[in-house]
This record gives sequence, structure tokens and C-alpha cells, in this order.
Amino acid sequence: MKSSPPSSPSLFLRSRKDRCLSMARLVPFFFSSMGLTSIFCLFLLYSPSPFRSIPKHKNDPDEKLLLIKPEKEEEKCNLYEGRWIPDFEGSQYTNSSCATIPISKNCFRNGRKDRDFLNWRWKPEKCDLPRFDPKAFLEIVRGKTLAFIGDSVARNHMESLLCLLSQEEVPTDAYKDDEDRNRVWHFPAHDFTLKILWTKFLVVGEERKINDSSSGIFDLYLDKIDENWARSLNNIDYIIISDGHWFFRPIYLHKGSEVVACVYCNEPNVTDKGVSFAVSMALRAALNHINNCKKCKNIVTLWRTFSPSHFENGFWNTGGSCNRTSPVSEKEIDYGAREWELRNKQVDEVERANKRRQGKRFEVLDVTRAMLMRPDGHPGDFWGNKWMKGYNDCVHWCLPGPIDLWSDLLLAVLRRLS
Repeated sequence: MKSSPPSSPSLFLRSRKDRCLSMARLVPFFFSSMGLTSIFCLFLLYSPSPFRSIPKHKNDPDEKLLLIKPEKEEEKCNLYEGRWIPDFEGSQYTNSSCATIPISKNCFRNGRKDRDFLNWRWKPEKCDLPRFDPKAFLEIVRGKTLAFIGDSVARNHMESLLCLLSQEEVPTDAYKDDEDRNRVWHFPAHDFTLKILWTKFLVVGEERKINDSSSGIFDLYLDKIDENWARSLNNIDYIIISDGHWFFRPIYLHKGSEVVACVYCNEPNVTDKGVSFAVSMALRAALNHINNCKKCKNIVTLWRTFSPSHFENGFWNTGGSCNRTSPVSEKEIDYGAREWELRNKQVDEVERANKRRQGKRFEVLDVTRAMLMRPDGHPGDFWGNKWMKGYNDCVHWCLPGPIDLWSDLLLAVLRRLS
């Protein structure tokens, strides 16, 4: 059964009101503050969900989650339903033992003093999730290529995995493009290649220009795949694909010569179907492309679900911050929030792809619930940009930090698949 949190007329009206207020804030901003946006986008790659706040409690008893078996002795274990518990072993690497942490994620180097956010581990309800084992991971992927496909949060995951693996074998920096968006690392002792392939929307997206300046408005072509990632598929064994944060802006969705929907367009002749619809359609196009790929018969695709931001007391451009130093409990999660709606749509699309698969394998790496509980894990003010004082990064994750859980989960899934 599809996850369906409780709702009420008052919640619906409040949601509509919030949406209208958000649109009123967003649209003027794109046209009046393009210069500031351009600078900030170089780091955040680009503005995160403006709707995220520390949530209220909602129950979600009918939630549908994928069951996986990480260890042979476990009949069934839902790795994605659990809680954060104290664990004073701390992280498996530091900003001293991992040389590849980017400055923007190196929270301790940038002045963060509290360390308690490292002393928690994810505990599934009915089993234990083993800590990441770099030796076991490298044996599973020996002779193979794994690629992360997505935006800067996908890269954040790749950077976390890179640090964890480097505790076993130091990789070589094999390639980076001029903009440092596409990177390749190689682990020669295991003949393992790790990549990040940059894409904003998975499909082709073009920003509209107004007087030769960026407008913040995008046209997305749902029948055209972004070749920056698609052309590399036949050389990849595993892909971890994700998307979402780029969709919180004015967008027009095209199929052929028709505009079929929009996001934040506020036009009488075009239906605004919202962010979740746009993300679903782009994901569907991407999974269809992978499914129909003739040269990538053995490819395994894992969709990493939406990673929430945690802005409080404002948005990224209105003084929003994320200053918490410990996790929140599940009782504080709002299952009526847009992050959970996005997560559900993404799971639905992966299930749809599995029903139509042509020898391919599609899985979900479901991080949304766990990360909703970690408002303490973002760089916040400690992202190292002296030119943007007063602007906080509540989208990406500190390294080391809670994002390292994603690689624990990834290894559990790969163990089952292998």
C-alpha cells in the first residue's frame, strides 16, 4: 500500500497558503537578485527546497518500504525504519585521515567545535546495520565501475564513500573536467573505478535568458536525456542516481513541441503540477532510458531517495540556519512534508521501472527517513566561504557526518545483490 499520511482540510488549506506565500517569495527573487543567486549557486548548486523546516509529528502507519536482507541470518530486515542511537566509536575517518574532503564540507577545519553529531549510528528496528567495511566493499566491486549520477548532493555522497574507501586503499585522481563537475577516481589494487557524473535534472534543461542574463527559469525536455551521464552508461556496472533540489524553481515541462506542465509558473494556460510531479517525470524518463539501453545489460541501478534540507527561521536567502547539535526523534518528523511526498513518488517510479524491466535491476536506497532526523549534520555557517557570511548551507552534509550512513546502506544492498 502506498504511504498516505493523515490529512485534514485545515492542513490542506495551510499547505496551499504556504505554497502561495513561497511562490510570492520565490518569483520576485529570481528577477531581482540574479547576481547574488549566481554566486551562491556556485556552492549550493543551487537553491535548496525553500519549504523545509524542522517538522511536526505525523504518523505514517501504512508506509510501504522495501525489505532487504543484509546478512544471511536475517530473514527480513527493513534497514530504512529505525532510529539514531548513541555510538561513541565516532567516525571511521577524520579530516586528517581523508585528504579528499572538499573545503565546503570540512566543517571542523572551518571552525565547527561541537563533535557530538558524530557519536550516533543508525539502528534498524529489527536488526543491526554493520559499520562500513571498506575491504568488503572493494572486494564486491573489484574490476567494476560505480558511478554517482546527480547534483551536488550526489557528489557529497561520492566524497563520503571516497573517504571511507581511502582508509583501505588510497585512490588515484584519474580525471576531472574544467568545471570540476565530472570526476573519476581509480583504486588500482582492486581495479575499481569511482565516478561522479553531473546532471541538474537528468533530462535536458535549458535556462531562459532575459536581456542576456540568467533568469532562474528553466525549460525541461522530458523526451531528451542529459547526455552528460547517458553517454557513459555502457561502461558502468553500478549507478547510484538521485535528483531533486534543482526542481524548486520556475520550470516548464516539455514533451515534443508541447508544454505539458509547469512548476511555479502561475500562468492561466499551463497547469502547475508541482515539484513532485516534475521530479517523477524526469526520473521516469531516466529509468526508461536505462531500461532500454542495449549496451548495458548487467547494469544495477540504485535510486537514492530525496535528501532533506533543514533550514530554520528562514530560507537560504532570508537568514535560514541549521544550528542544532543532535538528532531529532521520529516523533518530530512531518510525514506530510514535501520531502516525504518526493520520497514516495521516487519509490513509486522505481517500482514502476521494475515491472517493466528488460533484464535490468532497479533498487531503492532509501535515506529520507533517517536524514529527516539529522538537522545537526549540515555545514551551516561552517562551509568556508568568507564572501557569503550570513548564508548557511543546510543542504549538504559535513564530512565526516551522518551522510556516511548512506555508504553503510549501500554496502548492505550490494552484499545482498552479490
